[in-house]
Parts: sequence; structure tokens; C-alpha cells
Amino acid sequence: MVEHIPVLATEAIAALAPEADGYYVDATFGRGGHTALLLQALGREGRVLALDRDPAAIAAGRARFAGESRLTLVHAPFSDLAALVPAHSAGRACRGILFDLGVSSPQLDEPARGFSFRADGPLDMRMDPTRGEAVSAWLSRASVDEIREVIATYGEERFARRVAQAIVAAREQTPLTRTGQLAEVVARAVRTREPGKHPATRTFQALRMYINDELGEIERGLAGALEVLAPGGRLAVISFHSLEDRLVKRFIERHSRLDPALADLPSVPAHLAPRLRRIGRKTRPQKAETARNPRARSALLRIAEKIA
Repeated sequence: MVEHIPVLATEAIAALAPEADGYYVDATFGRGGHTALLLQALGREGRVLALDRDPAAIAAGRARFAGESRLTLVHAPFSDLAALVPAHSAGRACRGILFDLGVSSPQLDEPARGFSFRADGPLDMRMDPTRGEAVSAWLSRASVDEIREVIATYGEERFARRVAQAIVAAREQTPLTRTGQLAEVVARAVRTREPGKHPATRTFQALRMYINDELGEIERGLAGALEVLAPGGRLAVISFHSLEDRLVKRFIERHSRLDPALADLPSVPAHLAPRLRRIGRKTRPQKAETARNPRARSALLRIAEKIA
């Protein structure tokens, strides 16, 4: 199994303020690092529902946690939270939900998954390879403008048009089916890049986020979490770049502030009152963690609590 080090693990579990007999959700199981710590914090009556859209993660989890009766593993995207929690909680109140957004280390480090430009593999990038369209299939038919928009929007790539034109020109010569091919095409189109970054970094990020609808998944997942959390329940979200964090920050702000138009009302209808309370400030990893795990450098944790 490829090693996966959970990021902000101690901070994330503390953010949930676990109760020994509580019911909790790890919405992004990965390889179970956060789930393992959460189970350690629970007693015999505590329960964890863990989700992952990647079947490889679920298979690894069933092997790692074989015989752990307090854990339920489900192969599903976290955008289905609103339906999954009632289906598996047996009526128990959900006391906390954890999201660890983005791609996992095993996905990046396994060339056959096609997420990384560092090792040649099939140009796939689907978090759930049992459904949806591989990046290679989309790139084979998308127009220059469509490719440019995706790379500019999700990768914030200033050379997006140049990259898109290079991709379309390259595919006219031979189909782009390998990560190595795409990385070379992008490297020729992007002549300058931030120190220490591969020229294809932003393009690969953009294509991965687009093909997996990652931002849409986050929006639906957060909305579902708000619905199923019990009053007083905690929401903890770890993000890794500005597009993810912006969605999380705005979601918490939107649901923790009263609409100014209602400020002068003698009483505010319950359905219009704030539903969340922000807990603390955003948290970043300590230097010791980033030294031990460089992939934690950009991680950021935000916490909110559902208002009764």
C-alpha cells in the first residue's frame, strides 16, 4: 500500500470535539488516517461512517479495518451526504463531519491512475474510475476555447490559451493518451514557471478538478453536511488551494451571518436565521509537520458548528 500521511490530523480530530458515544462522518476516507484517529477517540458505542468515491480507497480500508464493527465504509461521493447519513446512521445524531479535500497521496503516487506528470501512465485522472470520462477522452474532442477555459479557471494558468492551442495541435499528430505526452506538450508551451514547480503543475490540477467536478462536489457536500449535522455538531474542512478554500470560507460566512436586510426585524424567522457559528481562526500546519510531510505545506483547516 502506498503510504498516506493524514494532514492536520491532530487538529482536525480536535476540531470535531469527539464524544465517546458520538456518530461521526469522515467524508474523504483516503487511506484511513483521520478515521483511525477518530476511532481512537471514540468509545465502544461510538460510530464512524467513512466515504470515498475511489474504490481502491474503500478496498484498502476494508483490509486495514477488517473486524472494526464501529466503522461503516461506503463507496460513494461526499456530494451524496444528505442521503447517505440518514441511510446508515440508524437515526443517530451526526455530531461531526470531516472533509479532507483534493487528491490523495496514493492517487498521485500510482502512475496507473494518471494524476501525476512525474511518472508516465494512462491519462485518466478519475477519482472513481468506474464512472465518468477520462481526461484523455475529453481532450480528444474539446475545443481550444473549452480547454483554455478549464485550464484558466481551475488552474489559474496565465498561459492557458497557449497550452490549449498546443494540446489541440499535438492531438492532430497523435492521440494524447499518456501523462508523459501531455506533460511534454505543456512544458513546451509554458516557458516560465514559479521556482520549483513543473510547467505542467497548473494544467494537471485544472484537468483533474474539472474531470472530477471537484468544486461542484464540494458545494453539494457542504450543503449536505449542513443538513445532516445535529445542532452543536462540528464541521471541519481541510483544503489545499485557494479555489477550495474560497468555497469553504464563503459557505461558512454565508451561513453564519444574518442577512443585513433582516437586521431591523424584531424577530427573524427560523429558516432565515444563521445556521452555523465559525469556530476559531483558520489553522495551518506547524513547521514540524511540513518538514515531515511537504505535501502539508498548503493545507488549511476551517471549523464551524451548527447552531441549535
